[in-house]
Amino acid sequence: MSQDPWASAVADTVGEFAARPEYLLQMLIRLQEAENWLPPEALTALAAALGLPRARVEGVAGFYSFLHTRPVGRYRLLFSDNIIDRMLGSQALMARLCHTLWLAPGQVSEDGLVSVDVTSCTGLGDQGPALLVNGRAIARLDEARIDRIAELIREQQPLDAWPADWFRFDDNIQRRDALLACPAQPGDALQAALAMGRVGWLAQVHASRLRGRGGAGFTTAVKWQACRDAPNPDKVVVCNADEGEPGTFKDRVLLNSHADLVVEGMTLAAWAVGARRGFLYLRGEYRNLRPALEAVLARRRTAGWLGAAIGGVAGFDFDIEIHLGAGAYVCGEETALLESLEGKRGTPRIRPPFPVTHGYLGRPTVVNNVETLAKCCLIALQGGAAFAATGTPQSAGTKLLSVSGDCARPGVYEFPFGVTVRQVLDACGADDTLAVQVGGAAGITLAPYEFDRRIAFEDVPTAGAFMVFDNTRDMFEVAHNFVHFFAHESCGFCTPCRVGTAMLADTLDKLAEGKGSAVDLIEIEDLDRLLKQASHCGLGSAAPNPVMDGLQKFRPAYERHLMHADFAPAFDLDGALRRARQITGRDDAAAHLPQHQEPQP
Repeated sequence: MSQDPWASAVADTVGEFAARPEYLLQMLIRLQEAENWLPPEALTALAAALGLPRARVEGVAGFYSFLHTRPVGRYRLLFSDNIIDRMLGSQALMARLCHTLWLAPGQVSEDGLVSVDVTSCTGLGDQGPALLVNGRAIARLDEARIDRIAELIREQQPLDAWPADWFRFDDNIQRRDALLACPAQPGDALQAALAMGRVGWLAQVHASRLRGRGGAGFTTAVKWQACRDAPNPDKVVVCNADEGEPGTFKDRVLLNSHADLVVEGMTLAAWAVGARRGFLYLRGEYRNLRPALEAVLARRRTAGWLGAAIGGVAGFDFDIEIHLGAGAYVCGEETALLESLEGKRGTPRIRPPFPVTHGYLGRPTVVNNVETLAKCCLIALQGGAAFAATGTPQSAGTKLLSVSGDCARPGVYEFPFGVTVRQVLDACGADDTLAVQVGGAAGITLAPYEFDRRIAFEDVPTAGAFMVFDNTRDMFEVAHNFVHFFAHESCGFCTPCRVGTAMLADTLDKLAEGKGSAVDLIEIEDLDRLLKQASHCGLGSAAPNPVMDGLQKFRPAYERHLMHADFAPAFDLDGALRRARQITGRDDAAAHLPQHQEPQP
């Protein structure tokens, strides 16, 4: 595409978003759709049209992994590199596709047609292996499907001509409870809350003891009350649908089949705090859900449950926009998400001030998880006391779990809080289980002696991931995958996380290559302290968790990789001097560094 067409495309896109800089990320996503990358002239034109420094625009484009400032081909295929997808054979399938297409991973084919690489997690762990092709997900990959994908690419068939059933997914709901079996119709919960009045409705949320289902577990009513009490009257409600934790996919199911509960929950939050504006921040991997979500919003506007005078109540005006993410795990953190909503790099903010007083564009903002907002409908329909009667004293209600890995029935399970890990394993048909990773890469690794612990904020908290590993698995390799995930997803803002996660990944690489020593295990412990004490946000502090849990509970898996009694460098300096010896024509003993064979520990 020449410069003139780009100038025209930029002008159209800027006009669509009213030249508002906070929509910069959405503009970049829209512009990339034309050629599957963002040429320099497009970035220059966009910066000029918005009156922004070009460095700001390029900085945003370079931050998100789904935006490309270099050509990636007409077809960009990204295999999910989640540990569960690896267990299902994703690496072999990726190698098969690369071999068939005659290209190397991470490189564009010579004809500029296609490139193949990896992404962190597609949210399809229950029906993997999976990949994204130009942002659209395909699950249940096998050799036959991979070979057919290669044929379609060679034929240069547009994605709309690919088999439609490839792009459809199952909800895979294995156990329903209060939320997933809720029979409410659109508007039922809102009518009940409107009848209570704003104050009465917020009182019911207090009585329910609802805590955030995103993992942190902050009391929802306290957050809403703080936002309501903030002096700025221009309040905002944000639904965090950036479900990026490896092994989590329950929000995908809620957005796919229970979107009315989610949107109604956002509207209930707006009723409580007095918000007029809402955003649903949808992770880029779930962009296929957007058309159906937009249809839900349109239908609710027509029915009077969204827009002006909701439910016939004068002055209750609230509407919702959908914003897409573009591949950044850190944007699941609420302040990084707000930065992204404002069209910036997703860098977590320093707190205080907190979003409830200074959030989106400095306005009081409530940020809640998808499941949290959907649960608000149950409170409106049943009352706070009835909601609080289920679960445990500190964890009211039910919890959705995304179960994947070595089990007969992966999928979404809804249990009352307080269910034991063993009960979940029995329900999903897991046998001979070696370990369970609860809460994703940032969560807790549980050994068999801990399987009677309970899923609850006071015992084993989780945002929803429940990954099962049987006795055929190597827990070192599980942690190895997780630390590379953190190193890749670090936003790079703070040095401890940017450097520490890379050092942690390098140390596990060294062990995996058979060059490890006991000193490296001490180095891991030092990195753990550094990351936990000095990281700017929770990503860095959580990065060592799977390794530290592994060393404590599955230490033999690590010690098998120790090949030296004392420290041994991973870098082969003598080997690096090989070229110098060739140039000088020397290969005598004095031209080599001394080599010492360390005894086995």
